[in-house]
Amino acid sequence: MNPATTPATTSATTSATTQPTRDARFITFEGIDGAGKSSHIDFVASLLTARGVQVVTTREPGGTALGEQLRTLLLHQAMHLDTEALLMFASRREHLAQVIEPALARGDWVISDRFTDATFAYQGGGRHLSIDRLAQLEAWVHPHLQPDLTLLFDVPLAVARARLDNNGQLDKFEQEQSTFFADVRNEYLRRAAQFPQRFRIIDSTRPMDEVRRQLTTIVGAE
Repeated sequence: MNPATTPATTSATTSATTQPTRDARFITFEGIDGAGKSSHIDFVASLLTARGVQVVTTREPGGTALGEQLRTLLLHQAMHLDTEALLMFASRREHLAQVIEPALARGDWVISDRFTDATFAYQGGGRHLSIDRLAQLEAWVHPHLQPDLTLLFDVPLAVARARLDNNGQLDKFEQEQSTFFADVRNEYLRRAAQFPQRFRIIDSTRPMDEVRRQLTTIVGAE
Protein backbone atom coordinates (compact mmCIF):
# COMPACT_ATOMS: atom_id res chain seq x y z
CA MET A 1 0.00 0.00 0.00
CA ASN A 2 1.88 3.01 -1.22
CA PRO A 3 -0.49 5.80 -2.28
CA ALA A 4 1.15 8.75 -3.95
CA THR A 5 -1.19 11.26 -2.40
CA THR A 6 0.00 13.38 0.51
CA PRO A 7 -1.98 14.18 3.67
CA ALA A 8 -5.17 16.10 3.06
CA THR A 9 -4.82 19.16 0.85
CA THR A 10 -7.46 21.74 -0.06
CA SER A 11 -7.92 25.40 -0.90
CA ALA A 12 -11.03 25.73 1.29
CA THR A 13 -10.50 27.37 4.66
CA THR A 14 -13.96 28.02 6.10
CA SER A 15 -15.11 26.45 9.35
CA ALA A 16 -17.68 23.66 9.29
CA THR A 17 -20.21 21.63 11.22
CA THR A 18 -20.18 17.85 11.09
CA GLN A 19 -23.03 17.25 8.61
CA PRO A 20 -22.35 17.12 4.85
CA THR A 21 -24.19 19.57 2.64
CA ARG A 22 -26.36 18.29 -0.20
CA ASP A 23 -23.80 19.10 -2.89
CA ALA A 24 -20.79 17.52 -1.17
CA ARG A 25 -19.43 14.27 -2.60
CA PHE A 26 -17.09 11.66 -1.14
CA ILE A 27 -15.07 9.71 -3.75
CA THR A 28 -12.72 6.85 -2.87
CA PHE A 29 -10.04 5.16 -4.97
CA GLU A 30 -9.50 1.46 -4.29
CA GLY A 31 -7.53 -1.46 -5.70
CA ILE A 32 -4.78 -3.93 -4.92
CA ASP A 33 -1.21 -2.72 -4.73
CA GLY A 34 0.05 -2.23 -8.27
CA ALA A 35 -3.39 -1.44 -9.70
CA GLY A 36 -2.26 2.08 -10.61
CA LYS A 37 -5.10 3.96 -8.90
CA SER A 38 -2.95 6.66 -7.29
CA SER A 39 -1.69 7.94 -10.64
CA HIS A 40 -5.22 9.13 -11.50
CA ILE A 41 -6.14 11.02 -8.34
CA ASP A 42 -4.68 14.36 -9.38
CA PHE A 43 -6.37 13.98 -12.77
CA VAL A 44 -9.82 13.52 -11.22
CA ALA A 45 -9.18 16.38 -8.79
CA SER A 46 -8.30 18.63 -11.73
CA LEU A 47 -11.51 17.66 -13.53
CA LEU A 48 -13.52 18.72 -10.52
CA THR A 49 -11.54 21.90 -9.95
CA ALA A 50 -12.23 22.89 -13.55
CA ARG A 51 -15.94 22.65 -12.70
CA GLY A 52 -15.45 25.12 -9.86
CA VAL A 53 -15.58 22.47 -7.14
CA GLN A 54 -13.48 22.78 -3.99
CA VAL A 55 -11.58 19.48 -3.70
CA VAL A 56 -9.81 17.88 -0.75
CA THR A 57 -7.41 15.04 -1.61
CA THR A 58 -6.27 12.73 1.15
CA ARG A 59 -5.24 9.15 1.87
CA GLU A 60 -5.53 6.17 4.20
CA PRO A 61 -3.95 5.14 6.36
CA GLY A 62 -2.94 8.72 7.10
CA GLY A 63 -4.50 12.02 6.19
CA THR A 64 -3.78 13.66 9.56
CA ALA A 65 -0.65 14.17 11.66
CA LEU A 66 -1.63 11.27 13.93
CA GLY A 67 -2.77 9.18 10.98
CA GLU A 68 0.59 9.57 9.25
CA GLN A 69 2.35 8.29 12.36
CA LEU A 70 0.01 5.31 12.48
CA ARG A 71 0.59 4.80 8.75
CA THR A 72 4.30 4.27 9.33
CA LEU A 73 3.56 1.64 11.96
CA LEU A 74 0.89 -0.08 9.88
CA LEU A 75 2.98 -0.32 6.72
CA HIS A 76 6.27 -1.33 8.32
CA GLN A 77 5.76 -2.76 11.82
CA ALA A 78 4.82 -6.38 12.47
CA MET A 79 1.82 -6.66 14.81
CA HIS A 80 -1.11 -8.85 15.78
CA LEU A 81 -3.76 -8.92 13.06
CA ASP A 82 -6.45 -7.60 15.42
CA THR A 83 -4.13 -4.73 16.36
CA GLU A 84 -3.64 -3.95 12.67
CA ALA A 85 -7.39 -3.73 12.05
CA LEU A 86 -8.01 -1.66 15.17
CA LEU A 87 -5.26 0.80 14.25
CA MET A 88 -6.70 1.13 10.75
CA PHE A 89 -10.04 2.16 12.22
CA ALA A 90 -8.41 4.39 14.85
CA SER A 91 -6.58 6.26 12.10
CA ARG A 92 -9.84 6.43 10.14
CA ARG A 93 -11.80 7.91 13.06
CA GLU A 94 -9.24 10.72 13.36
CA HIS A 95 -9.27 11.17 9.59
CA LEU A 96 -13.04 11.51 9.58
CA ALA A 97 -13.11 13.94 12.50
CA GLN A 98 -10.27 16.15 11.33
CA VAL A 99 -10.54 16.08 7.53
CA ILE A 100 -13.40 14.24 5.84
CA GLU A 101 -16.43 15.31 7.87
CA PRO A 102 -15.45 19.01 8.07
CA ALA A 103 -14.74 19.11 4.33
CA LEU A 104 -18.08 17.54 3.43
CA ALA A 105 -19.83 19.92 5.81
CA ARG A 106 -18.28 22.86 3.94
CA GLY A 107 -19.67 21.45 0.70
CA ASP A 108 -16.24 20.35 -0.58
CA TRP A 109 -15.69 17.18 -2.56
CA VAL A 110 -13.34 14.71 -0.85
CA ILE A 111 -11.14 12.27 -2.76
CA SER A 112 -9.49 9.64 -0.57
CA ASP A 113 -6.86 7.16 -1.68
CA ARG A 114 -8.43 4.18 0.16
CA PHE A 115 -11.11 4.03 2.83
CA THR A 116 -13.00 1.27 4.66
CA ASP A 117 -13.34 -0.97 1.59
CA ALA A 118 -9.57 -1.38 1.79
CA THR A 119 -9.84 -2.70 5.34
CA PHE A 120 -12.42 -5.27 4.29
CA ALA A 121 -10.19 -6.23 1.35
CA TYR A 122 -6.80 -6.33 3.10
CA GLN A 123 -7.61 -7.25 6.69
CA GLY A 124 -10.77 -9.22 5.83
CA GLY A 125 -9.88 -10.80 2.51
CA GLY A 126 -6.10 -10.90 2.75
CA ARG A 127 -5.68 -11.48 6.50
CA HIS A 128 -8.90 -13.52 6.85
CA LEU A 129 -10.20 -11.52 9.78
CA SER A 130 -13.93 -11.82 10.44
CA ILE A 131 -15.96 -9.70 8.01
CA ASP A 132 -18.66 -9.44 10.67
CA ARG A 133 -16.16 -8.04 13.18
CA LEU A 134 -14.93 -5.48 10.65
CA ALA A 135 -18.54 -4.53 9.94
CA GLN A 136 -19.04 -3.87 13.67
CA LEU A 137 -16.03 -1.54 13.67
CA GLU A 138 -17.33 0.19 10.56
CA ALA A 139 -20.71 0.71 12.22
CA TRP A 140 -18.99 2.22 15.24
CA VAL A 141 -16.54 4.50 13.43
CA HIS A 142 -18.77 5.83 10.62
CA PRO A 143 -22.32 4.49 10.95
CA HIS A 144 -23.94 7.10 8.70
CA LEU A 145 -21.23 7.86 6.15
CA GLN A 146 -20.26 5.90 3.06
CA PRO A 147 -18.55 7.06 -0.13
CA ASP A 148 -20.85 8.42 -2.83
CA LEU A 149 -18.60 6.87 -5.47
CA THR A 150 -15.90 4.21 -5.22
CA LEU A 151 -13.55 3.76 -8.17
CA LEU A 152 -12.13 0.24 -8.05
CA PHE A 153 -9.02 -0.09 -10.22
CA ASP A 154 -8.78 -3.75 -11.13
CA VAL A 155 -5.88 -5.63 -12.72
CA PRO A 156 -4.82 -9.28 -12.92
CA LEU A 157 -2.37 -10.31 -10.21
CA ALA A 158 0.49 -10.79 -12.66
CA VAL A 159 0.17 -7.22 -13.88
CA ALA A 160 0.05 -5.83 -10.35
CA ARG A 161 3.06 -7.91 -9.33
CA ALA A 162 5.13 -6.73 -12.29
CA ARG A 163 4.34 -3.10 -11.46
CA LEU A 164 5.33 -3.58 -7.81
CA ASP A 165 8.59 -5.29 -8.74
CA ASN A 166 9.56 -2.11 -10.59
CA ASN A 167 8.54 0.15 -7.70
CA GLY A 168 11.65 0.00 -5.50
CA GLN A 169 11.34 -0.56 -1.75
CA LEU A 170 8.16 -2.39 -0.76
CA ASP A 171 6.13 -2.08 2.44
CA LYS A 172 4.91 -5.12 4.38
CA PHE A 173 1.68 -5.41 2.38
CA GLU A 174 3.41 -5.10 -0.98
CA GLN A 175 5.76 -7.91 0.08
CA GLU A 176 2.89 -10.38 0.54
CA GLN A 177 2.53 -13.43 -1.66
CA SER A 178 0.23 -13.78 -4.67
CA THR A 179 -2.33 -15.78 -2.68
CA PHE A 180 -2.75 -12.81 -0.33
CA PHE A 181 -3.41 -10.43 -3.22
CA ALA A 182 -5.79 -12.90 -4.85
CA ASP A 183 -7.86 -12.89 -1.68
CA VAL A 184 -7.68 -9.09 -1.45
CA ARG A 185 -8.83 -8.73 -5.05
CA ASN A 186 -11.66 -11.23 -4.56
CA GLU A 187 -12.94 -9.32 -1.53
CA TYR A 188 -12.84 -6.05 -3.47
CA LEU A 189 -14.86 -7.64 -6.27
CA ARG A 190 -17.28 -9.15 -3.75
CA ARG A 191 -17.91 -5.71 -2.24
CA ALA A 192 -18.33 -4.20 -5.70
CA ALA A 193 -21.05 -6.76 -6.37
CA GLN A 194 -22.61 -6.10 -2.95
CA PHE A 195 -22.68 -2.31 -3.42
CA PRO A 196 -23.13 -1.76 -7.19
CA GLN A 197 -24.79 1.62 -6.62
CA ARG A 198 -21.49 3.22 -5.58
CA PHE A 199 -18.78 1.03 -7.14
CA ARG A 200 -17.42 1.54 -10.64
CA ILE A 201 -14.82 -0.99 -11.79
CA ILE A 202 -11.97 0.41 -13.88
CA ASP A 203 -9.94 -1.95 -16.07
CA SER A 204 -6.54 -0.59 -15.15
CA THR A 205 -4.70 -2.70 -17.73
CA ARG A 206 -5.87 -0.33 -20.46
CA PRO A 207 -3.75 2.62 -21.65
CA MET A 208 -3.83 5.65 -19.40
CA ASP A 209 -5.69 7.84 -21.90
CA GLU A 210 -8.50 5.26 -22.16
CA VAL A 211 -8.76 4.99 -18.38
CA ARG A 212 -8.93 8.75 -18.08
CA ARG A 213 -11.67 9.00 -20.69
CA GLN A 214 -13.70 6.54 -18.61
CA LEU A 215 -12.98 8.49 -15.45
CA THR A 216 -14.07 11.71 -17.15
CA THR A 217 -17.39 10.12 -18.05
CA ILE A 218 -17.97 8.66 -14.59
CA VAL A 219 -17.04 11.78 -12.66
CA GLY A 220 -18.97 13.97 -15.09
CA ALA A 221 -22.13 12.11 -14.13
CA GLU A 222 -21.72 12.96 -10.44
